[in-house]
Amino acid sequence: MKPWILGLTGGIGSGKSAVAQGFIERGVHVVDADHAARWVVEPGRPALARIVEHFGAGVLQANGELDRAALRKLIFAAPEQRRWLESLLHPLIGQEIVQVLARAESPYAILVSPLLVESGQRQMTQRILVVDTPAELQVQRTIARDQSSEEQVRAIMQAQASREERLRHAHDVLINDRDMAWLDAEVERLHNFYLTLRGGQP
Repeated sequence: MKPWILGLTGGIGSGKSAVAQGFIERGVHVVDADHAARWVVEPGRPALARIVEHFGAGVLQANGELDRAALRKLIFAAPEQRRWLESLLHPLIGQEIVQVLARAESPYAILVSPLLVESGQRQMTQRILVVDTPAELQVQRTIARDQSSEEQVRAIMQAQASREERLRHAHDVLINDRDMAWLDAEVERLHNFYLTLRGGQP
């Protein structure tokens, strides 16, 4: 039986990574869309050559790797450049995710993506789990983790799908507003439930 795919999403600071780790520890094959986005622009991959051709060598670090901060500055200032980059990368990231998910040997596999709802990646999944956290807690956690300013965190939250939008697509919701022991128990409960499903459906 081919594993069915669970989409795991949530806003910044919601605790997606901690939840994903809990599933990994239970033997579930997990693919992170953020990792796939890094793999497609590694040195030697065609996407990096296209980016350098388009933006110039200023987007490279001395070691030949992509300078993400430099690229972010260029596309942040120009929406049409951001759209160009997205039209190049999104299909490649999608292909990368599909290939890695195809190697899964667990009864179900998980695609973790902060932009699952807004990027259309949800089309790759049969079921969606949303990690939901009160907005103020998202802000506090992200500031503590990234040393970002509150303005930066709120700007990122604005750019992501709203909580309402994410929850509208959710089959399951994990409210992450307590401690790690409680979170782990919730992952265990969901994992045992997912093992009973066929194609993501009861």
